[in-house]
Amino acid sequence: MSEIIFLVIIGFAISLCLLRMLKGPTAPDRAVAVDTIATITTALLVLLGSIFERYVYLDVALVYAVLTFIGLVAIARFLEKGI
Repeated sequence: MSEIIFLVIIGFAISLCLLRMLKGPTAPDRAVAVDTIATITTALLVLLGSIFERYVYLDVALVYAVLTFIGLVAIARFLEKGI
């Protein structure tokens, strides 16, 4: 039962981030929203790994977090001074 509550909370958080991503007044606001969505998705993968007892999801979550970090650093560098 608690897993369903967590999934509802995660879905609500992602919908709020999507709203900020679509409506954000500046590009950095949108970049932060995308990073937050990626962080929430990583938490969702970890939660799914514990629900289904498939620990490969933890590896996927780790790789996803690293790739998201690298992508966000590239976006931040582009927004700051261009590539």
